[in-house]
Amino acid sequence: MRLLITGGAGFIGARLARTLLARGQLNGQAITQIILADQFPAPADLAADPRVLVKTGPLLDHCQALAHEAVDGVFHLASAVSGECEADFDLGLRSNLDSTRALLDALRSRVQGGATPARLVFSSSVAVFGPDDAVPMPDVVGDDTLPTPQTSYGAQKHICEHLVADYTRKGYIDGRSARLMTVTVRPGKPNGAASSFFSGIIREPLAGEPSVCPVSPEVSHPVTSPRATVEGLITVFECSREAYGGRTALNLPGLNVTVQEMLDALTRVAGPEVRARVTFERNETIAGIVSRWPKGSSSVRANKLGLFAEKTFDDIIHQYIADTQAGPNAAQALKGYKA
Repeated sequence: MRLLITGGAGFIGARLARTLLARGQLNGQAITQIILADQFPAPADLAADPRVLVKTGPLLDHCQALAHEAVDGVFHLASAVSGECEADFDLGLRSNLDSTRALLDALRSRVQGGATPARLVFSSSVAVFGPDDAVPMPDVVGDDTLPTPQTSYGAQKHICEHLVADYTRKGYIDGRSARLMTVTVRPGKPNGAASSFFSGIIREPLAGEPSVCPVSPEVSHPVTSPRATVEGLITVFECSREAYGGRTALNLPGLNVTVQEMLDALTRVAGPEVRARVTFERNETIAGIVSRWPKGSSSVRANKLGLFAEKTFDDIIHQYIADTQAGPNAAQALKGYKA
């Protein structure tokens, strides 16, 4: 089995690739090669694996060549993030919408040439939901809640969900869209996502660094761990068409939590001294974007596939600490934490 992971050098993409390589198989088939397509270079350990083929550069530049690549499965993770899309409308259209259509057309051209349709998992987002005067958003959004995105990023993700569904209807792909909840705790530096602070208010204090939270403690949002996200993507890929149910997107599980509850968990896990490194200073741009996101989510369809959210945010922090301790940068990333 040959697999393509777009955004394969990113945090979730690289973690997914490592998980698949360690498993050695997907859906009962041996993995012979994973193509990592990303505008940034792949991590050294993945690039050194003989089963990995790295393609570096914008996805749009690769799509025409991908029409000639025999791939059995695709995890389409490549995306410009929320804050970037609000700041640069054309970047969002190019990176999220144009690239997705070009990828789908590359897969379509292979089917029109006689190839078997590839199975594709598209990573959508909880940002497809938003408040609208005509369609009020419930406090907890479900699989069947009408998406009314209020950000460019959410709108682009929602359009791509429909593209995946229609290319599936036409028989060009076997597509499934999984809406990711906000993933925390992400290692490394903050990115351009409006949700970046959900990781920063945990990651920086554990590293002994100050962190400024740009929203109020009462803000509520569904979050999930990197481990659960990768498990969800693989499960959605492996499930049958019947088990997935229809062609519309499903919500991956999330833990509905407030910022205050996250910080209370940080206190329990790491102590009040670590928690004290977080201060509040409202950022109107970020707070405005986040205010248009759901306060909570449910995931009935994913639950039926055996996927569930973590029980507490303490569990997510413990996961981050354990993953970091097993990595090469533990001393720096956890210098503010004493077990």
